[in-house]
Amino acid sequence: MGAELNQRLFSAADNLRSKMDASEYKNYLLGLIFYKYLSDKLLQTVVTLADESLEEYDTPTKQTELYKELLKDEDSRQDLVDTLVDTLSYDIEPDYLFSSLAEQAKQNVFQLDDLKKAFVYLSSNYKQFNGLFDDVDLQSKKLGSDDQQRNVTITEVLKKLNDIDVTAHEGDVIGDAYEFLISQFASEAGKKAGEFYTPHQVSDMMARIVALGQEDKKLFSVFDPTMGSGSLMLNVRNYLNYPKSVKYHGQELNTTTFNLAKMNLILHGVEAEDMNLRNGDTAQ
Repeated sequence: MGAELNQRLFSAADNLRSKMDASEYKNYLLGLIFYKYLSDKLLQTVVTLADESLEEYDTPTKQTELYKELLKDEDSRQDLVDTLVDTLSYDIEPDYLFSSLAEQAKQNVFQLDDLKKAFVYLSSNYKQFNGLFDDVDLQSKKLGSDDQQRNVTITEVLKKLNDIDVTAHEGDVIGDAYEFLISQFASEAGKKAGEFYTPHQVSDMMARIVALGQEDKKLFSVFDPTMGSGSLMLNVRNYLNYPKSVKYHGQELNTTTFNLAKMNLILHGVEAEDMNLRNGDTAQ
């Protein structure tokens, strides 16, 4: 399942590859996958909170309809939103859900401004997402020479990603898929990859050294002053007996790479209170 998921996610960027190099198109694919994950996770949480079955509400479309129906009740609307924020640390308006945007794309009525508004809603209302989607430049000429062409390019990516279930996997499958994509982009980017990717063999060896003799610690903190995509910090927990208790402290100068690391940790299930990440220069 993991290999199939990896390939399907990677293939979703096929129409971007002919327009820009890997160091650029990675920002679109990874940003959209991350947004889809947040959106789909919220919908599944809505189903659970409503005491409904995920077997009955087994698609984002059905889940979105349930969400909209629940929000119609003015008496309970705010309670639902508050519960989502307490549970997930965010909420997303129904019209801004990935599934809603993808449905618009399917019907050929999607507009880039709709996706931009969705990003703005999340990043302006919840500080943990502030600036996280800035590198998904929807006005880039490389997507197309005019708004219509850029619209078509993003529409194709949305439709391909919408057919992929990024939440129905156990463990760190989606997080591991994200790291697979990062490694693929690094391979394509060549020398440019050094700023955001440490080869897995090197990362794994360093993680083993860091964890050596400390496997049984119930409280463990890891710090990476040049964290790149965050993969090295995440690797450390693979060699600890209490991986859920790890606190992550990292710093990264490049803002694009910093955002990538933050998304990577979230997709690996790291809670906001367990990460302390800084976008800045270690020399200052």
